[in-house]
Amino acid sequence: MEPKDFLAQVDHPRIVNAIRDAEARSRGEIRVHVASHAVDDVLAEAQRRFVKLGMTATAERNGVLVYLAPRAQRFAILGDRAIHERCGDDFWRSAADAMQAELRAGRYTDGVVAAVARIGDVLAQHFPRRAGDTDRNELSDEVSED
Repeated sequence: MEPKDFLAQVDHPRIVNAIRDAEARSRGEIRVHVASHAVDDVLAEAQRRFVKLGMTATAERNGVLVYLAPRAQRFAILGDRAIHERCGDDFWRSAADAMQAELRAGRYTDGVVAAVARIGDVLAQHFPRRAGDTDRNELSDEVSED
């Protein structure tokens, strides 16, 4: 699928709202990125984008990236060191499974929102908001593209 076709079918405001809702329950950061170019190794590209988006610079190292490569019809979900240490591989697989079922059915926004919601749940569990603390939004909530 061409990225422009994918992007035209994705409800950006709904994804941004899902990110904001998830982040409102935790001290974590979530980003969604869509690759517009051909991607051979989705995981390697997602890792590069993770760094380029500044996700390794969050205060608690608890950022999560949902990386979509429409041309390859693949995606990756990456968590920074602190969140990965707490939730492990099984969580990432469950988030990916939830998203994959929706993507295969052509419900692209639903897939991304489902993954963001699951990520938000685990971030809230391991990095809950602290009473009285003001949480700073360290990264943009907008869907990014390259």
